[in-house]
Amino acid sequence: MYFEVIPESIGGLQNLEELNISTNILESLPDSIGLLQKLKFLNVSGNKLTALPDSISQCRSLVELDASFNSLAYLPTNIGYELQNLQKLLIQLNKIRSLPSSVCEMKSLRYLDAHFNELHGLPIAIGRLINLEFLNLSSNFSDLIELPETFGDLISLRELDLSNNQIHALPDTFGRLDNLTKLNLEQNPLEVPPMEIVNQGVQAMKSFMAKRWIDILAEDERKSMQEMQEQGQNGWLTRSTSWLKNVSENVTDYIGTTILSPRSPKDAYLDQQL
Repeated sequence: MYFEVIPESIGGLQNLEELNISTNILESLPDSIGLLQKLKFLNVSGNKLTALPDSISQCRSLVELDASFNSLAYLPTNIGYELQNLQKLLIQLNKIRSLPSSVCEMKSLRYLDAHFNELHGLPIAIGRLINLEFLNLSSNFSDLIELPETFGDLISLRELDLSNNQIHALPDTFGRLDNLTKLNLEQNPLEVPPMEIVNQGVQAMKSFMAKRWIDILAEDERKSMQEMQEQGQNGWLTRSTSWLKNVSENVTDYIGTTILSPRSPKDAYLDQQL
């Protein structure tokens, strides 16, 4: 027997902590699900859901949410702002094209599986997930072509799967992932780092990217110092030119006043005496 609908009355189960309604033929969830304030584990995988109700964000006690193997095209916009206790988010095998920026506010999130979707990228602030340990972004195929520079801020990341995408270069900050021990980059047209480095393993890749990052910072510092020196020289020339201009104007005024000014009465008296 498969459930086609979950009644709105489910919101009356105020003390419910775990709800498993996976492997049914549900096309939607009732808005009243947001009333389950004590719900910690919710499994709605293996259904026909095209969206999650916005009210699911009100289930603030949620620790684990499994919405995998559905037809989701997006997640509720504010889901990350409210689900501050969520540690595990499973959304693989859907049709999600982008993650809402609010996901980056899930401070407790440790496990995120978003493989086999249609992701075009990650939110710029993804680096805020400083407790994230596991991330699977594999098999987004031609849609996923790059990662944001803030990716290097995922300081707790241990396992990362980026296989079967179209990533040409890892972000320059990648070398800062000190805790990363397991990495899958298969089936990507990688150019940075080069494949000979990739084939040497995770540690070699992190070292290569870390050195690359240091070199970039050093070059930026050199350019900055050069610009400051040039600005300083230009400032000195400007001040010198201004000073010379003022001196020139003062001399001109003095000469003009001395030569062209009317003769004083004293000068006329001297002429008479002569």
